[in-house]
Amino acid sequence: MTLALNLDRKAEAAALVHAKGIPHRRIEEWKYSDLRSALGEAGLGAVTAEWLVANLPAGVEMFDLSLDNPPGWVMAHLAPARNVMSAASLALSAGGVAFRVPKNVAVGDVLKLDFTGPGHVRALLVLEEGASLTLLEGVGQDGLGSDFRNVGFEIAIGAGASLEHVRISPNAGDAILVEEVNVRIARGGGYRAHFAGFGSRLSRLELEVALEGAGANAHLSGVSVLDAKRHSDVTTHVIHRHGETNSSQLFKHVVGGHAQAVYQGKVTVAKGANGSDSVQTAKALLLGESAEADLKPELEIFADDVKCAHGAAVGDLDADSLFYLQTRGIPESEARGLLLQAFLGDAVAEIADAGQQERVRGEVLAALGAMS
Repeated sequence: MTLALNLDRKAEAAALVHAKGIPHRRIEEWKYSDLRSALGEAGLGAVTAEWLVANLPAGVEMFDLSLDNPPGWVMAHLAPARNVMSAASLALSAGGVAFRVPKNVAVGDVLKLDFTGPGHVRALLVLEEGASLTLLEGVGQDGLGSDFRNVGFEIAIGAGASLEHVRISPNAGDAILVEEVNVRIARGGGYRAHFAGFGSRLSRLELEVALEGAGANAHLSGVSVLDAKRHSDVTTHVIHRHGETNSSQLFKHVVGGHAQAVYQGKVTVAKGANGSDSVQTAKALLLGESAEADLKPELEIFADDVKCAHGAAVGDLDADSLFYLQTRGIPESEARGLLLQAFLGDAVAEIADAGQQERVRGEVLAALGAMS
């Protein structure tokens, strides 16, 4: 990206931010996460957040987006901002980081990427044809306090390539965290992602996944464990642009105190995308009268010969199961903990990488323990 092109893209993004303004609850997609109210007079700011790569595995190429004249693969895959917060991360940051896994390279080590501090930052990940990678994304609260961070992340998955993406967002207290992830998957490519969130004053992950070739597939899962006044919003949009594509979503939430969990999942099957198969499930357990869960799965189908299903459920722990465990000599608090672990367990089990699955399971157990 030449300096002139970079400035042009920033100008276009800035114009979009100016025209749309900061999202608020009167915008349907943001009705449960009033960002404008949370930011108050501070607004979006113009600080660049930091990124940190703990290790760069062999086979992965990295480029600092704050530099001019990037390689061709960066130029080819950096897409225009699609929504106002993605535009803000481009217009108001001074850079970010880009990664590429070349054709047919299977990366054995995990790529660990952390975002820290307040401000805006961009990220790009390109997996070329036949490549494979596991990405562990950390959403650190170090140096954040009650400040605001906004991440714009683009992921391009080539034909036959596969990515496992695990994102862990710890309890960030009074911070405001926003991230937009845009994923494009070519023919035969696969994206398996798990998002573990433990809340903040306002936390929102917006994910758009486009299945653009036959055999492309996306499997999304996530858990949230929220207490006190923590908030976590996961908003997804999976688009079946091509036929013979497959997607699944499974999100589980445990909510106590005055916390709020949000899941908004939309699946669009484009005209002519026959043979598409999609299922989405969202469930929440409320552990108190002041806890809140807002679950909104949605289907938009413009094709024939498709298989699509969705469902949502909100409730409390099963009284019969709790009673059964207690009659076996298990104290009530321990019995409740076992049932909560079991409730979240199938979503955590969606993580294919055994090491990352155990990492998330440990975070979940710690969060559940802190609630008791």
